[in-house]
Amino acid sequence: MSIQIPQSMTEVEVQLLDRQKHGEHVTKEEIIRNAVKDTLQALMDEALDGHYDDVKWDDQGRNLVIYDIMGKQVGQVAPIKDTFVEEFTASPDNMMLHFNDAVTKLVGGR
Repeated sequence: MSIQIPQSMTEVEVQLLDRQKHGEHVTKEEIIRNAVKDTLQALMDEALDGHYDDVKWDDQGRNLVIYDIMGKQVGQVAPIKDTFVEEFTASPDNMMLHFNDAVTKLVGGR
């Protein structure tokens, strides 16, 4: 996994301060949302031995939807808590377990 993807709230805070120091107007929630999506994307890429599927937010910005190389929806991951931001904030480790389970089901079902 890339070191640029925050994997804890401490890493989120460090990235927030660093980006704000460089003049970016970014919020903690934006950094977490990007980290959540990028984490699932990295896990999918690893499971498929390359970047074949795309992970995107659904229209409501609540669930993560997985599309195959042809643009067909092949899966969806919903947060265990109300939002992925809450899930990450409560326990990034538990979110990783949730994502690992989801990726195993998505990739194993093909």
